[in-house]
Amino acid sequence: MDSNALLCAAIANHITTNPQKRITFAQFMDMALYHPEYGYYSSDAVKIGFKDSDFFTSPNLCSDFGELLAEQFLQMWEILGKPVPFSLVEMGAGQGLLALHILKYHQLHYPDFFTALEYIIVEKSPTLRQEQQQRLQDFPVRWCNLEEIPPNAIAGCFFSNELVDAFPVHQFILETGELREIYVTTDKNEKETNAPCPMPHAPYPSFIEVTGEPSTPQLAEYLDLVEMNFTQSAYPDGYRSEINLAAGDWLSIVADRLQRGYVLTIDYGYPASRYYNPRRSQGTLQCYYHHRFHNNPYINIGRQDITAHVDFTALERWGQKCNLKKVGFIQQGLFLMALGLGDRIAALSQQKQPLSQLLQHRDALHQLLDPTGLGGFGVLIQSKGLDNTEISQRLKGLILPE
Repeated sequence: MDSNALLCAAIANHITTNPQKRITFAQFMDMALYHPEYGYYSSDAVKIGFKDSDFFTSPNLCSDFGELLAEQFLQMWEILGKPVPFSLVEMGAGQGLLALHILKYHQLHYPDFFTALEYIIVEKSPTLRQEQQQRLQDFPVRWCNLEEIPPNAIAGCFFSNELVDAFPVHQFILETGELREIYVTTDKNEKETNAPCPMPHAPYPSFIEVTGEPSTPQLAEYLDLVEMNFTQSAYPDGYRSEINLAAGDWLSIVADRLQRGYVLTIDYGYPASRYYNPRRSQGTLQCYYHHRFHNNPYINIGRQDITAHVDFTALERWGQKCNLKKVGFIQQGLFLMALGLGDRIAALSQQKQPLSQLLQHRDALHQLLDPTGLGGFGVLIQSKGLDNTEISQRLKGLILPE
């Protein structure tokens, strides 16, 4: 398969130098995606869009997604009393398309808000950051790491679109009624090397799974947090799924940096009761390679995206621990309709453009609504530091059209 030999060797070296000769799946996934030299998001392997790419996101379809989000950000600014600056912190900005659509829309339609706006991008991938900087060179955008933002420094909104699903996850399996963690090791029949950088044509090390005691008590604490009990008879032996501890660490940092405003998280996922449904017995882990998805993370290593669905119950309850109040949770399709997507679809027939472009635009808008696809994504909004008057003002995106 199309794995990066240098990355495979680096992972194998990490395993063989570990006293237990194994690493957690979360460590494997972290290296596969974020190794500073060879990881999928650190190299030029990551490709987003429709042509010669692995996957696409809502901003790839049309500018309407970003423009409708821009309407919601405008209302947030108004609710907070129009602070200057109002900081929009986009975490994981992809190719910069969403930022471009938001900034252009605000500049054209709401110049006062655009003047008050401070746009910050937090991007871990150097390849994507470079693409963002090129695309957004005409706009006042600042790039930084989340840790570089001082505590209580942000009045505005932290937001992300399809970020949390790419955080490394721990995997577990039920064996004779007990929860066991899944670890990754090398195939003992393969020749292992301690050399961190063998020649690129060297054979790929083979990785296999083994199970063991949980690596951290945080896994049990997580299950207590979301009130899941896998000792129930409803869960079959061999049931496996994921736990995303990294999402909690991320949200606690975001909450610490936010003084007053909102956190808006868009991603695919479920509440815990649906996420850990006994019938979803093999978890939600998926890999994306050339617009095809499968569930084998041990092929195309460093060349494919690896994701897992988001447990929104965990985000809500972690948020409560970090002084983030739940404002609302809604499906993306309904959220966009509440912000005016239905009006945009109705107005298409009045637009003067070639029929092919009109049909393409209409198809894109319907994809944003499709409950079996992008429209079924979850939108979680949390707040911090709002007074009672501000809390009482309902966000447009959460008011369902009648």
